[in-house]
Amino acid sequence: MLVIANPEPFRSEFQAGLLKLGYSVGHNIAFEFRSADGDTARLRELADELVRLNVNVIVATLTPAATAARQATTNIPIVMVSVGDPVGTGLISSLGRPGGNVTGLGSGGSEIPAKTVELIRDVLPSTQRVAALANAADPFSRVFTDGVEQAGRKLGVTIQTIKVSSIDDYPPAFEAMAKAQAQAVVTQLSLPRKGIIEQALKFRLPLFGPSPLLAREGGLMSYSPNQVDLYHRAADYVDRILKGAKPADLPVELPVRFELVINLKTAKALGLTIPPTLLARADEVIE
Repeated sequence: MLVIANPEPFRSEFQAGLLKLGYSVGHNIAFEFRSADGDTARLRELADELVRLNVNVIVATLTPAATAARQATTNIPIVMVSVGDPVGTGLISSLGRPGGNVTGLGSGGSEIPAKTVELIRDVLPSTQRVAALANAADPFSRVFTDGVEQAGRKLGVTIQTIKVSSIDDYPPAFEAMAKAQAQAVVTQLSLPRKGIIEQALKFRLPLFGPSPLLAREGGLMSYSPNQVDLYHRAADYVDRILKGAKPADLPVELPVRFELVINLKTAKALGLTIPPTLLARADEVIE
């Protein structure tokens, strides 16, 4: 298992999915877990380590981790999870027949970033300037920023795109947003959340993103594929591969269930009122 940062709830839900399929640690399966602790530059080194251990399958979450695993091996099967635009980023040949040693679950393309900008307008109808915080090390960044910018043009919202390479870049990034008078910020999934949430609260910027954990930990709102579904489906892919299926022949799935999470505690701290119609649509409301 290869992840960029915080492993939960991916690790526990993925392992729960395997447990339901009859796998038991110490009996018929063993896990090697590697986290880059937010430093994407370490992913390739960690992927190489898993290859040297000769694991049977590498499960990699998000595009940078899946890319690092793909660069490390063309032989060991790789199950990707929550990877944006896997065809466009070169991880697979097509959704229906991925080819090579990579398969798994995509997270969609530019639709989610675009939907997030629409949600910003639902909450803040007068919004004119939105900052898009992108991960410079993530191959999906271009699709992410394209989605945000296209939605901005459609809605008449000016988009300020800022790319960061590490958590050290967060403070100056948010200072630049404040200087440009951004009214909200949408962040990319592969960026570590903690520092972003802290900076957004410090500058009193409503924070939106594609992970329910973002909203649960202090961001204002998230819109994303249902994470538990994705992690359990990843277990299904691993099960099929361990039973002899080839990644090249397993179609890549895109999410069909999405969830909206709203943090009313954060809304109150920012002095915002969430429209009742939006609250009624939410799958989870944090009070």
